[in-house]
Amino acid sequence: MKNSIRIIAGQFRGRKIHFPDSEALRPTPDRVRETLFNWLSPVIADAKCLDLFAGSGALGFEAVSRGASEVVMIEESFEIAEQLYANRALLKCDHLEIIQQNALEYLAKKETTFDIIFLDPPFHSTLLEESLKLIIENHLLNKNGSLYIEMNKTQNIPDVFENLRLLKEKKAGQVKYLLCSLNFERCP
Repeated sequence: MKNSIRIIAGQFRGRKIHFPDSEALRPTPDRVRETLFNWLSPVIADAKCLDLFAGSGALGFEAVSRGASEVVMIEESFEIAEQLYANRALLKCDHLEIIQQNALEYLAKKETTFDIIFLDPPFHSTLLEESLKLIIENHLLNKNGSLYIEMNKTQNIPDVFENLRLLKEKKAGQVKYLLCSLNFERCP
């Protein structure tokens, strides 16, 4: 398989994970992942993480490598989920769960909370706003939790963003990425 990315740091540093050819996949670039996990370094150890639109698995596998106690990856595509299973087996990640399901359906039924949620939906869709709404309404992010959002740099921040507190923001190429927490005073 010619598509692969390297895990940057932690237990699996330097190991490659593979992903299938798909126009739907847009792995988070190395320098964006490095910046993100530098931001998360004080809170990643023993964190319970949700990688909502797992895709290549770059964010979820990096989180496990850096000490997250549990990572749940949600991926709707059967073919992409199969490769995530293969990567999990290759790395022998016992505390990584892969669920092949629609992300919005997962959020609508989920009652467990997470310390970190990675939210990197397909660009040019309404999935970012819909996901944020469900995360907030269903109280899926812990009170001191972190929410990572990746979007096209030309994309506007959804209205539901008023319920979030922006902690960090950067741009790289065509990507704008944000680290947020919930503003519990404003959440329903």
